[in-house]
Amino acid sequence: MARDSCDGCGRTVTVAGGIANLWTFGDGGEGTAMTLELADGTAHLLCYPCIEVIPDEPTAEDVDRLEQVDEETSRLRAA
Repeated sequence: MARDSCDGCGRTVTVAGGIANLWTFGDGGEGTAMTLELADGTAHLLCYPCIEVIPDEPTAEDVDRLEQVDEETSRLRAA
């Protein structure tokens, strides 16, 4: 697994890949992330705490507003 950082809050995440974790879908725990392709045409690697707080139809601006609160939660800064 490769390491990278969340595009939203900056926490270190593990990026799944390769044959070793072919059937690993992520459990939402610390250190896991997904790349989301948004309707505005942008793609962002986000940790699960950030994915939980972004709106249903997120934009790149919503990703820019994400911040890390602690190891388990994220939040959106005021607009």
